[in-house]
Amino acid sequence: MSLALKQTYERELSFDEVVAKYPEVPRLIIVKIDVQRRGVHYTDTALSVVDPKIHLVRDTGTRELFGGRAQEKKSLPISLLLRDGTSVITSPTPLEQNPYLVDLVNGRLALVDNDEVIEYVELWRRPRYYDLKTSSGIPMSHVLSARPQRLSLTLSNYCHFWTKNQGCLYCDSNRDSKQLKKEIGIPRVKPQDISETVREALKEPGRFSTFCITSGSILAGNELFDKEVDTYIEALQAIGENFKTKKFPSQMVATAFNEKQLQRLYDETGIMSYTSDLEVLNEERFSWICPGKAENVGYQGWKQRVIRALDIFGRGNVSSGFVGGVELAKPYGFIREDEALRSTLEEAESLAESGVPAFFVVWVPRAGSPFHDQQSPSLDYFVQLASGLHQLRVKYGLTVDFDDYRRCGNHPDTDLSRLL
Repeated sequence: MSLALKQTYERELSFDEVVAKYPEVPRLIIVKIDVQRRGVHYTDTALSVVDPKIHLVRDTGTRELFGGRAQEKKSLPISLLLRDGTSVITSPTPLEQNPYLVDLVNGRLALVDNDEVIEYVELWRRPRYYDLKTSSGIPMSHVLSARPQRLSLTLSNYCHFWTKNQGCLYCDSNRDSKQLKKEIGIPRVKPQDISETVREALKEPGRFSTFCITSGSILAGNELFDKEVDTYIEALQAIGENFKTKKFPSQMVATAFNEKQLQRLYDETGIMSYTSDLEVLNEERFSWICPGKAENVGYQGWKQRVIRALDIFGRGNVSSGFVGGVELAKPYGFIREDEALRSTLEEAESLAESGVPAFFVVWVPRAGSPFHDQQSPSLDYFVQLASGLHQLRVKYGLTVDFDDYRRCGNHPDTDLSRLL
């Protein structure tokens, strides 16, 4: 390859060039991917119209599994909505990292890049239960966090893989856990707190369509992960106290449990869908990036546990997520984006053939992770990845209804299901 051709190949396409290159992908999905990839910075003018009584802002003590790009948390808007109702889950980003600006333009909030308005946006709305406390005195906003149509329960953002320094290298959950402990002492959320908060949240008719429950991995128990399973069962039973039916719209994003553990979860709680994240769809990179998962379960073991979950939860209720783009991390990731894309989609097809859809989150190098100083792949790469995963779901007749744009909002590839 000549130097001129090599330089042309490696030049990153602009936003407008990517939009023109993929007319079959809605422009708003490409906007979402790029905003997730680059982050946002709120101007002072934009912040002048933020009302913490109306809008969801970052609240000290709110439980989320991961942190953000900045070293410190500030009371800024949680995230944004595009005009098609799509959530853009992104984090405030320092100006030196070249984020989109959120600015006030003609009286409306807008995404701005190089002085050009890319899209007008809205802020997430604060639910009423955020103003209340449980009977034990814990703010309900510290029990359940809210997305536009989803209630999220993070039982713990401490991952025990980090106890032996074997956490996933893109992850900053333990740094965020330490910061949360410093801020509020992380009071233990008891089943009664969960049940009371759910009861209040459901008093806002039509606001929420599902629950998502997650936690950092817990290795303890008679069998590996038994303690984690016990913790989920306790919390899910507390949620279920507010429903007349045994099952309720819900998703668990958890460790790769064995069949006995999964059967307990299904039989003893109202959980309806199960997601266990392979994180990296390549065995060699998985072993490097996720050493704890590799040592305790292994790539093939994790994959087979997810597939076997179909026998318990049923087709259409099991999935696996991954961190799209981290397969290109240095120094042991793929060197070329086309090689990474081909390998990732081949492995995603292997899962799809078995009945398990895979979806991704955009890899963002986070301030508290070992990969904090790395760089995400190009916008072109992520658009191809989203399109490729969507095409696989079409080919194999797979759905991700429990993790679509309304129930989650973090996966640009699952947003494409709206085209069907």
